Amino acid sequence: MKMKKFINNPENLTDELLDGLAAANRDIIHRGEENMIINNALEGADRVTIVTQGGSGHEPAISGFVGEGMVDISVVGDIFAAPGPQACVDAIKLADKGKGVLYIVLNHAGNMLTGNLTMKQCKKLGLNVVKVVTQEDVSNAPRENADDRRGLVGCIPTYKIAGAAAAEGKSLEEVAAIAQRFADNMATLAVAVRGATHPSTGAALADLGEDDMEIGMGQHGEGGGGRQPMKSADETAEIMVNALLKDIGIQSGEKVMLFINGSGATTLMEQLIIYRKCEQILKEKNIEIVANYVGELLTVQEQAGFQMFMARMDDELLRLWNAPCRTPYLTKK
Repeated sequence: MKMKKFINNPENLTDELLDGLAAANRDIIHRGEENMIINNALEGADRVTIVTQGGSGHEPAISGFVGEGMVDISVVGDIFAAPGPQACVDAIKLADKGKGVLYIVLNHAGNMLTGNLTMKQCKKLGLNVVKVVTQEDVSNAPRENADDRRGLVGCIPTYKIAGAAAAEGKSLEEVAAIAQRFADNMATLAVAVRGATHPSTGAALADLGEDDMEIGMGQHGEGGGGRQPMKSADETAEIMVNALLKDIGIQSGEKVMLFINGSGATTLMEQLIIYRKCEQILKEKNIEIVANYVGELLTVQEQAGFQMFMARMDDELLRLWNAPCRTPYLTKK
C-alpha cells in the first residue's frame, strides 16, 4: 500500500517538524542549534535543570514536554533514531545554571549508547550531571532484569515529577532520587492491532494481519511475544491491568497513577472504553486511582493500539504530579 502522509522531502522531516513545533509554541519554547528544543525560561533558571533526548516521530513526545515545570532541553534525533552524544553534551553545558543537571534517557539501544558516551564526556569535563534511565516495559524482561526493559510512555510523568521537584528548589541528588523512586515503581504494557509506517521510507514497522493483536509491541514495531487473536476492550484491559499490578506488586489499599496512551491511530472513544474497565477492575481490588491521563502523549506515527501505564503513588509524588507546569502538550495550573 502506498504511504499517504502530508510531508515534503523525507530528508527534511525532522528539521521541518521542529520548525513547526517551535513556531506553534513560541511563547514557551524555541529551537536551538543541533536540533535542540529549549525552554524559553531556561536562561533565568536558578535551580536544577533537566535534559532529555530521543528520536523524532513520536510526537508530542518528547519535545512537546519542554517548558516550565518539566524539561529544559530536548535533544532530537532523526525519525526513530537517537541524537549524537556531542549534541547532548552541549545541551547539558547550556542547561547547567550552577545547580546541576538531571539527564533522563529512555532505555533503547541507540539512546543508551548516546547516553553512556555523553556521561563519559561530562565526567571528563567535570560537569555536575546525574543520569536516570526509564525502563518500564514489562513485556520484554522480568523486573529483576530491568536493564533489559524498554522505555515507553513512563518518561513523560518522570519528566513532570522531576521537573516539579527541581522547581521546588531541591538539590540535584534529591531530584534524581525522587525521579528514580518513581521510575522504580512504574510499569507499562503496550498493545497494537496495526503497525505504523516509517515516514521517511514508507516501510511497514509491523505486520499484524487482519485478526490479530500483539500485547507487548515495542516503540518501533518490535514484537513482544504476545501475538493473539483480537479481543474485546474489556478482555484486553483485564489482561493488561492485571499484568501491571503483578509486575509492580500493587496491593489492596494502595494508590496508583494510570495512563492510557494512544499510539497514534486509536480513537479517544476506544481509549476511554479501556480506561473505564481499568477503573472498574481497580475499584474491585480496592486500589485507588489518584492521578490519570487518557490521550496521546507518545505515539508511533499511525500505529493502532495503546500503552497502559501504571505507577505506585504516595503523597509526595502526587503533589509533584499536580504541581504547575506549562509545556506545549501538558499544562497544569
